[in-house]
Amino acid sequence: MTRPEPVEDPDEPPLDPSAAIEHAYRFHRAKRRVRDRRRYETRKAHVRFYAVLVTLVFVTVFVALTIWNEIQRIFGL
Repeated sequence: MTRPEPVEDPDEPPLDPSAAIEHAYRFHRAKRRVRDRRRYETRKAHVRFYAVLVTLVFVTVFVALTIWNEIQRIFGL
Protein backbone atom coordinates (compact mmCIF):
# COMPACT_ATOMS: atom_id res chain seq x y z
CA MET A 1 0.00 0.00 0.00
CA THR A 2 1.38 3.38 -0.91
CA ARG A 3 0.87 6.55 0.98
CA PRO A 4 -1.46 9.07 -0.57
CA GLU A 5 0.17 12.30 -1.70
CA PRO A 6 -0.66 15.34 0.44
CA VAL A 7 -3.37 17.46 -1.09
CA GLU A 8 -2.29 21.04 -1.72
CA ASP A 9 -4.69 23.69 -0.55
CA PRO A 10 -5.47 26.00 -3.50
CA ASP A 11 -5.98 28.94 -1.08
CA GLU A 12 -2.51 28.55 0.43
CA PRO A 13 0.14 30.76 -1.21
CA PRO A 14 3.16 28.99 -2.67
CA LEU A 15 6.19 28.69 -0.40
CA ASP A 16 8.78 31.41 -0.99
CA PRO A 17 12.26 29.96 -0.23
CA SER A 18 13.81 33.31 0.69
CA ALA A 19 10.99 34.04 3.14
CA ALA A 20 11.33 30.57 4.63
CA ILE A 21 15.05 31.11 5.16
CA GLU A 22 14.46 34.52 6.74
CA HIS A 23 11.79 33.02 8.97
CA ALA A 24 14.19 30.26 10.06
CA TYR A 25 16.86 32.86 10.88
CA ARG A 26 14.40 34.88 12.96
CA PHE A 27 13.17 31.74 14.71
CA HIS A 28 16.68 30.60 15.69
CA ARG A 29 17.73 34.10 16.75
CA ALA A 30 14.69 34.31 18.99
CA LYS A 31 15.48 30.87 20.41
CA ARG A 32 19.07 31.93 21.11
CA ARG A 33 17.84 35.16 22.74
CA VAL A 34 15.52 33.20 25.02
CA ARG A 35 18.31 30.74 25.95
CA ASP A 36 20.74 33.59 26.69
CA ARG A 37 18.12 35.45 28.72
CA ARG A 38 17.41 32.31 30.75
CA ARG A 39 21.13 31.86 31.51
CA TYR A 40 21.41 35.53 32.50
CA GLU A 41 18.39 35.29 34.81
CA THR A 42 19.71 32.08 36.37
CA ARG A 43 23.06 33.72 37.03
CA LYS A 44 21.33 36.71 38.65
CA ALA A 45 19.24 34.37 40.81
CA HIS A 46 22.39 32.63 42.06
CA VAL A 47 23.98 35.97 42.96
CA ARG A 48 20.82 37.09 44.81
CA PHE A 49 20.63 33.79 46.68
CA TYR A 50 24.22 33.98 47.93
CA ALA A 51 23.88 37.68 48.81
CA VAL A 52 20.83 36.93 50.97
CA LEU A 53 22.58 33.90 52.49
CA VAL A 54 25.66 35.94 53.46
CA THR A 55 23.45 38.69 54.89
CA LEU A 56 21.47 36.21 56.98
CA VAL A 57 24.63 34.56 58.30
CA PHE A 58 26.07 37.98 59.21
CA VAL A 59 22.89 39.02 61.02
CA THR A 60 22.71 35.68 62.86
CA VAL A 61 26.32 35.95 64.04
CA PHE A 62 25.79 39.59 65.08
CA VAL A 63 22.67 38.75 67.10
CA ALA A 64 24.35 35.71 68.69
CA LEU A 65 27.38 37.78 69.75
CA THR A 66 25.15 40.56 71.08
CA ILE A 67 23.10 38.09 73.12
CA TRP A 68 26.26 36.42 74.44
CA ASN A 69 27.67 39.82 75.45
CA GLU A 70 24.44 40.69 77.30
CA ILE A 71 24.45 37.32 79.09
CA GLN A 72 28.05 37.92 80.22
CA ARG A 73 27.20 41.47 81.38
CA ILE A 74 24.08 40.40 83.32
CA PHE A 75 25.53 37.29 85.01
CA GLY A 76 29.11 38.54 85.29
CA LEU A 77 30.72 35.60 83.52
